[in-house]
Parts: sequence; C-alpha cells; structure tokens
Amino acid sequence: MEKNERLVSMLRRYEEVSLLIQDPNLVKEQHTYRDMMKEYAQLSAIAVAQDEVTRLFKLINDAKTLVQHEKDPQMRELAREEMQNVEGLLKEAQERLKVLLIPKDPLDEKNIIMEIRAGTGGNEAALFAADLFRMYARFAESKGWRFEIMSSNETELGGFKEIIIGISGSNVYENLRYESGVHRVQRVPATEASGRIHTSAVTVAVLPEADETEIDIRQEDLRIDVMRAGGPGGQCVNTTDSAVRITHIPSGVMVHCQDEKSQIKNKAKAMRILRARIYEQEAAKAHSERAEARKNQVGSGDRSERIRTYNFPQNRLTDHRITLTLYKLDLIMQGGMEELFDALKLSTQEALLRSDVAECQSAGTMVSLPVPV
Repeated sequence: MEKNERLVSMLRRYEEVSLLIQDPNLVKEQHTYRDMMKEYAQLSAIAVAQDEVTRLFKLINDAKTLVQHEKDPQMRELAREEMQNVEGLLKEAQERLKVLLIPKDPLDEKNIIMEIRAGTGGNEAALFAADLFRMYARFAESKGWRFEIMSSNETELGGFKEIIIGISGSNVYENLRYESGVHRVQRVPATEASGRIHTSAVTVAVLPEADETEIDIRQEDLRIDVMRAGGPGGQCVNTTDSAVRITHIPSGVMVHCQDEKSQIKNKAKAMRILRARIYEQEAAKAHSERAEARKNQVGSGDRSERIRTYNFPQNRLTDHRITLTLYKLDLIMQGGMEELFDALKLSTQEALLRSDVAECQSAGTMVSLPVPV
C-alpha cells in the first residue's frame, strides 16, 4: 500500500474509532475498551501530524499567492522568506508523519523474558552478567516497569552463570528488543592481580512473553520432573523437592526453575519461560518469511551475533550494528540507556523508510511525501 493510501485508510479508521469510544457500553468490556483506547492514541498522533502538514501547506500556498500578486516589493520579499521558512517546517512535519505511518510491530507492546548467560571468560564473564543484570534493572526502574527474577544460577564471587528475568510494563519489547546477542566486555577483572585487560562475553536473549491463548501447549507434550534445588540457597530451598524441570517433548525445549521454595511457584515460572521460548521459535520462523523491509532492521535478534563492546578503561560503549560509540559507559551501566535505545530505534525507522522507497521504485511507482487529504 502506498503512503497516501495508508494515510487515507488510517484517517478513516481514526474517525470510526473516535465514534466507537463514545459508546458508554464499551467501558463494560474492559479488554476491548483498553485496546480501542490504545488504537485511538496511535491514530490520533497520525491525525494531529496530518493536520500540521495541511496547515503548513496552506501557509505556503498563501505565501505563493502573495508573491505572485503583491505589488509592493518589500511585501513580496517578506512573503518569499516566509515561504522558504515554512517549506523547511513542512519537510520536517512530513518526515514525522512518514515515521508514524510505518506499520507497528505487534510485538512492540509485549512484556519480555530476558535471559543473561555468561559466555567466554569464566568468573569475569559471570561478574559482567551480574553487571548487565543490574544495568537493565536500573533502566526498568527508571521506566516504571516491573522487574522479577525468574531463575538464577549464582557463582561464589557474586556473578551469574545464568539469570532469567521477567520485565513487564509499557512498550518493554519495543525498547529492549535490540539487546539480543553477544555483549563483549574489555576491562581489568577484579580477580586479576597484574592489571591486565581481559576480554569476556555475555549472551543476552530477549523473548517476547506469550499469553496462554497465543501458544497452545498440550499437557501430554510435557515431561515434568521435580527435584531438590542445587547450589546456594536459604532455608528449605535445598531440603525439599521444590525445583522443577519442564521439557516440551515436540520441540526439545527444557526449562529449569528452583529459586522459589514452592514447587507450584517454580512450575508457574517455568511454564512462562517455556511459553516464551516456544513463542520465540515460532516468531523466528515468521521472521525468516518476512519481506526484505524487515530484514533491514537493526540486527537479526540472533543471540550469536556480537552486537556491542563495553570498554571500561576508555569508558567507551560501541554498538557494532549502527557504528555508534558513546564515551559514557559509566552512566550507561547505571541504567542511562535512553540515548542508545533512541539511536537503535531511529536506525530501524530509517531502514524501513529506505525499504519503502526501494519497494515502490522496484514496482515502478512514484514515492511522494504525505500531503493533505
């Protein structure tokens, strides 16, 4: 669908939704009402942006008329300057509208399950996994998101061989989706006596959390084992059969949870992780079948892809996908990640816009900026 067709369709839908949300009976259906209000907010932003484009077009046309018919040279010059200024504003407004017209990824609003695992580097990798965990926890706190540990495997030095966390809130996946991949760290480990810089790696996977209605997991496809928890733990953790391991036989996906003292709670957490992993498998299949426009986004989401380097001696963070370097690693590790995430989202938007242009050119159609409708 061309930009202008998409714009007309969305503005028509905006009028429809504007009327629907005025129905007093809609409030009784909370789920439908919430979805409708969310759609209204998105469409309202497009309508406001389009109104601005229309307003600026009118100013330019008025200035053109003045330039063509005004006899006073000074007035004509003022009108010409006004027209040039408004043309710049119009171009900016059209670009904002183009971004709003990019189809939203349905996963953007989902909560996530994040898996952080120590890779090469032994104890230093485990310590850095703990640092990343704290970084994401602080960022989540700054956004007002809910943050919970679902499973962890802690080392004696306070690092993590693995930690799985659930993060829920507004547009969590939209912000954290780019974190999947290999995070490389360069620093002098606390365990290094000679002051030599080591390079270690941690793997992060970001899984959109699936609702029970989205993934059909049959009970007969599960093998559930219970056992005593291993590793460090508080009273009762190692003395009761509270740990749970669930294996999804068709896919081979296996999840182990032991952090809770309650077997029921561990099973519930394990099922959430299992659903997310299976959902990710299905999403990966769909991703491989998407159009070229989707392939041009930042990163593939592949957890084997090296995405970032954290160089502590230089206070430098480099994101290799968008060749972005920031000399404020200390602030980023405290959760100040907004600039980084904004750059990643902007790069994705630009890639999608370029893909839109390429698709239209290959189809032999003209690409134009959104205009008044």
